[in-house]
Amino acid sequence: MTTHGFTITARGPFDFAASLRFVQDWPATSALPSDGRALRFAFCPESDWLPIGVAVTAAPGGVAVATTRPVGPGIRGEVARVLSLDVDGTGFAALGEADPVLGDLQRRSPGLRPVCFWSPWEAACWAVIVQRSSMLVAARLKQRIAERSGAQVEVDGREYAAFPPPVTLLEAGGLGLPAQKEEWLRGLARAALDGVLTAEHLRALAPEEALAELRALPGVGPFSAGLILIRGAGAPDAFPGDEPRLFAILREVYGLPQDTPPAAYRRLAEAWRPYRSWASFLFRAASYGVVDDEATPAKSVPGGATPARAGRAAGRARPVGPVR
Repeated sequence: MTTHGFTITARGPFDFAASLRFVQDWPATSALPSDGRALRFAFCPESDWLPIGVAVTAAPGGVAVATTRPVGPGIRGEVARVLSLDVDGTGFAALGEADPVLGDLQRRSPGLRPVCFWSPWEAACWAVIVQRSSMLVAARLKQRIAERSGAQVEVDGREYAAFPPPVTLLEAGGLGLPAQKEEWLRGLARAALDGVLTAEHLRALAPEEALAELRALPGVGPFSAGLILIRGAGAPDAFPGDEPRLFAILREVYGLPQDTPPAAYRRLAEAWRPYRSWASFLFRAASYGVVDDEATPAKSVPGGATPARAGRAAGRARPVGPVR
């Protein structure tokens, strides 16, 4: 297999090992095999919708990327977005100085950045597939669609199935999903082909505008819209307006009452600008156990609870519904 390579340099703290640990526990990518040293996957980048295999390893100051075909700036940018390396993170640590709860979390996992779906298109499809389903079943269904309708790409001697691009899914026969979900997916495919479900388009809008546009798509509600924008397009400064699981974690670590209204969480997140998405991601990652809750004493957290323990108190078992 002929490979082509390039490097991505991180601006600000970044820990690729932490990204790998997150991926290994992330339901949407749970089928990916890992040797603990590289992130390997196949996808259809929105730059050209043609399948490509990618292998990412740690490199001084960032990561080294090997691809199965030559790439231009567009695909390089898409790979950077997957690991949030397209964002200057030098100012993120300063937020923890003003917010001791967030600061404690940052110290326990320095350099952990949001890991995104391979594309907003895949994020949108995952949001539909996982509705009223368990994470395990949804992951299997998504993988089955990739194996039946997507391209097989060899990466480091192993075959990886790329989730089909919009035009392929639009023309595919039965996907093995309920009729309503298949109808929604085809509507999303048309939106992707129209340029709506792309990181370039969504990141060019103000977060509120992007969320409103996403909510108008078939099968996309407020929760799914946040998933697509934050973990699909990789928008660094958006705050989900309706995510009960995140709200439960924040109530625990900030000592908020059970009846705290959504507006109060939004006010709390204002202090995290321009990295509201990144801060929210750290709290969710802690609930998965990705952030080490033993490395640092539980100081600055009400009641002595660490975010990881708070996540378990809020429901450590993976809930039904899209997980960002």
